Amino acid sequence: MDYSEKRDFLRMDMDCSLEYRVEGETESYTGQMNNLSATGIQFTCQHGMPPGSQISVTVTPLKDITPPMAADVTVARCDAQESGVDYLVAGQITKIY
Repeated sequence: MDYSEKRDFLRMDMDCSLEYRVEGETESYTGQMNNLSATGIQFTCQHGMPPGSQISVTVTPLKDITPPMAADVTVARCDAQESGVDYLVAGQITKIY
C-alpha cells in the first residue's frame, strides 16, 4: 500500500495544558493539547464552539526549556467526543506571538 502524506507540515504529538479564550467572551477556559503543526493545533476541552470561531490560545509546555506559545486560531471543527463531556477542537493558527 502506497501512502503519501498530504499535509504541508508534520504534526507533533503534545501532552500539555493550554488556556484559551473565545473572541467576544471574557472567560478563559482550559484544555489538553493533542498535537501541533506549523499551521494547525488540536486540543480537547469541555467547551464547544462553532467552526469559524476566533480564539486566543496560550500553550504552556511541561518543561521550562520550551517557552510558552500564544497564538490566534480559527476553529476548523469542534466534534463532541463519546464521553459527551469533551470536545475535540482543530484549528488553523493565524498568528503566533
